[in-house]
Amino acid sequence: MYGLISQLRRAAVSVPSNIAEGSARHSKKEFVQFLCIASGSLSEIETQLIISNELNYLSTNELEKLINQLNELRAQLYGLIKYLNQ
Repeated sequence: MYGLISQLRRAAVSVPSNIAEGSARHSKKEFVQFLCIASGSLSEIETQLIISNELNYLSTNELEKLINQLNELRAQLYGLIKYLNQ
């Protein structure tokens, strides 16, 4: 359980950290690369939440709410990526 919590925390911190680091870069290409890394961290979080549910650390109802929030964040990231790639 403690290892899973640690991984979740690291992945959760990684999302805004990569967005911030990418925004400080001097090119759109680098920014998009960091946004893609942030998106990967969202996928890590999703997987860890599913595992938490399977281990009965998280209810199915809580899992669904969190997955919906992750999907909203993912859509925002993809929207920004799409905008930057225009």
